[in-house]
Amino acid sequence: MLTLHRVRGVRLVHDGALGAGHAVVVEGSRFAAIGPYGELVAEYGDRARVREWDGVLTPGRYEPDGAAYLEAAYHPDPREAAGLGTEPLTGDALAALEMTEARWGASARRGLQRLLATGTTALTGPFTRPAVRTAVARSGLRVMPGPQPRALVPTGVADFAVFDDHGDCLVTALDGRLVYRRR
Repeated sequence: MLTLHRVRGVRLVHDGALGAGHAVVVEGSRFAAIGPYGELVAEYGDRARVREWDGVLTPGRYEPDGAAYLEAAYHPDPREAAGLGTEPLTGDALAALEMTEARWGASARRGLQRLLATGTTALTGPFTRPAVRTAVARSGLRVMPGPQPRALVPTGVADFAVFDDHGDCLVTALDGRLVYRRR
């Protein structure tokens, strides 16, 4: 399946120059093409589903503190908000909780949802807790040993995020699949 993502601009590297009026074509889990929207719609438009986002498409965010964010903090369930609040708990607040592997896994899944909502497509491990490691593996986020240059390239893996003018994430995609979409 082909998807043509039309945006106001594309940044081929996270902090690089903006290709205004550009778009990307995703085929399966890979980029099929990147370039001016007019050229891509002429070549792929009759075969592709067109999605339009009012923002800038980038390789997405890299979270250097991924392991600490998921293994040294508890991300409360919304049903626990009255007693624990909604923000991640660390330090004494975390130590006061009875943390089982199941609870760590559920916390990690909620933490991963928060990361995806910020446009994160890669993070640093390693993850020592088995339940957290499983949640990360299932999420599809790329685990990297440290910061590495990432770029959008034809035939490259279709991991990307789209951000609006205020820096808020509109969409996060991993392997060409939308895994977060702002409502």
